[in-house]
Amino acid sequence: MNDIDLPVPSHDWALFLDFDGTLTELAPHPDAVRIDPDLPGLLEAIFLELDGALAVVSGRTLAELDRHLGVRLPAAGVHGLELRERPGATVHPPAEALLVARLKARLAGFVAADDRLLLEEKPGALALHFRQAPDRAADCARLMAEATADLDGIHVLKGKMVLEAKPARVNKGHAIETMMKEPPFSGRVPVFAGDDTTDEDGFRIVNALGGISIKIADGDTLARYRMDDVRGFINWLKHVASVLSP
Repeated sequence: MNDIDLPVPSHDWALFLDFDGTLTELAPHPDAVRIDPDLPGLLEAIFLELDGALAVVSGRTLAELDRHLGVRLPAAGVHGLELRERPGATVHPPAEALLVARLKARLAGFVAADDRLLLEEKPGALALHFRQAPDRAADCARLMAEATADLDGIHVLKGKMVLEAKPARVNKGHAIETMMKEPPFSGRVPVFAGDDTTDEDGFRIVNALGGISIKIADGDTLARYRMDDVRGFINWLKHVASVLSP
């Protein structure tokens, strides 16, 4: 796997992009991320060149993605629990909201006792962040396992300093597969870039569809290509835009 032999960008691509660790560096707090000033315009340019077949696929909510990027794009939020195939499409709330509320009540006291921990509620999911408390990783994992043991259909994803509980039926691969069945994505070659274990489902689906999977940074992966870091990936997106533009 390498970044030298990446295929030449093509107008028949459907481009799917993770957010944290891919389009922006990870930050101690989810709201502290810094966006490259060129990124919103760059994504809009590629979006237009691909006739709308560009989507952000993230564990964040659609509202967060829109706020940080400053541009409304097709997107899959909360690993696909929120789907927006087109900028103006209607997003429906997930059916598992009640289970998430029950889980939040179980975790609230634990998180309140340590101000380094963050419990982030999302539509249909709940994320327990411990980036500022890496020494609590084992405690967080144990409590999350106990709190979800009787919540049928809820699955816990292990990310970079975060545990995210979400419906097992949905993941980034499912989101990409769903979007690939609808215009403007259908009939195109899927290209997905991500950096975390939560992106592996996306790599698996994209590989099965004969697409291009790109892992940012190190670590074991199903991705067929690799890039060193966020800065290198943003530079590659600039290359994609220049190749696609007339």
